[in-house]
Amino acid sequence: MLESSFGYIAIIAVAYVFGKIVAKFKLPSILGLLIVGIVFGPYLGKLVSLDFINNTYYKIFIHVFECFAGVMICSEINFKKLKKSGSQIIITTLFQSLGTFLVVSLFFAVTFIIADVPIYLAFIFGGIALATDPAPALSIVNQYKTDGPVTRTLIPMAALDDVVGIIVFFTVISIVGGYLGTGSMEWRMIILMVIFPFVIGILFGLIYGLISKFIKNKWVSLGIMILFMLCCVAVGVVCDYYIFHLFALNYLLLGMAFSATATNIMNEEKYTEVNKGFSPILSLSLLLVIVNLGMPLDYKDIAGAGLFTAIYIISRAIGKIDGAFLGSHITKCDKSVQKYLGLTLLSHSGVSLVFTGIAVSTIQSADPESAAIIQGTIVAAAIINEIIAVILAKVAFTKSGEI
Repeated sequence: MLESSFGYIAIIAVAYVFGKIVAKFKLPSILGLLIVGIVFGPYLGKLVSLDFINNTYYKIFIHVFECFAGVMICSEINFKKLKKSGSQIIITTLFQSLGTFLVVSLFFAVTFIIADVPIYLAFIFGGIALATDPAPALSIVNQYKTDGPVTRTLIPMAALDDVVGIIVFFTVISIVGGYLGTGSMEWRMIILMVIFPFVIGILFGLIYGLISKFIKNKWVSLGIMILFMLCCVAVGVVCDYYIFHLFALNYLLLGMAFSATATNIMNEEKYTEVNKGFSPILSLSLLLVIVNLGMPLDYKDIAGAGLFTAIYIISRAIGKIDGAFLGSHITKCDKSVQKYLGLTLLSHSGVSLVFTGIAVSTIQSADPESAAIIQGTIVAAAIINEIIAVILAKVAFTKSGEI
């Protein structure tokens, strides 16, 4: 484990340098971080072991920085301004999320009928596909300081999209688990899984926001902010361990809820100062979170990618892009949002791998062949899709004139 710890430090150092090199070629630095994670991870360079990245302490360590990364997502959200566009964002989110679920499920249902594969797998693929991992797109936002209608729509949508994704996926897995007789997650557990990150984040964000009003020194305020965020993670880990018995909570959502609450309580000028002090921590957080997305990806799975992987990537892209266009068109969003929002929503490797692990463990004992299909398809798609998604997100922000 000690050897892997030193190896991990080396990976982070290499990723930082390689990210800068990639940026020199006018490409998103996240591409460099993902490549380093894959190349030096447990499957190729083996500077770290599988045991290391699956260790509970490492997972808690990453969850801390996921929470920190979430600060960026909601630090710009002003509830008063959201009143004007809130309904547009909600409707667009539902169209692109549920649209993706329907499109992917339909594509696979037809494919599985022809291939004589159990039809319920189509809905599992649909449930996995609708989730979006906001970290890659938001890493581009942070790198290029993007601003405009697409960016301002994407940021709050990132939080809502995860909520819809969790509800749909765990509903599908509960029904499938009950059908196969392997057990299912109760409705109350699904609801708690969605609510807990918001409750914890809002509670600590509220306390921090109120306390910060009496603190004049921005560095003291920053220190207290970090302390309260660590408390958020600690409470989340306790809930995961004693209530869900797995790492099921979304720690990005924790950071989002904390930041959104604090932002709307604190004086805007003071919060801007604190955010400037937090900026180096945010950059480190994005670096660690993105490298962590790459490390669990096995490069050999690319060679095993076949028809199912191609169907998954294409149908998911159709659902996200067309769903985002339709929802934003109906709600009369800005033209640039209608054209380019969908291209920023294609990344999801971190979330998809978590959902895949849960789906595989649910059906493994009853249907091991189907479990192998899920694992092979999603892992291969995660590697290929992540590279494509990052490039298309950069194209979207460039075409919309927000870089």
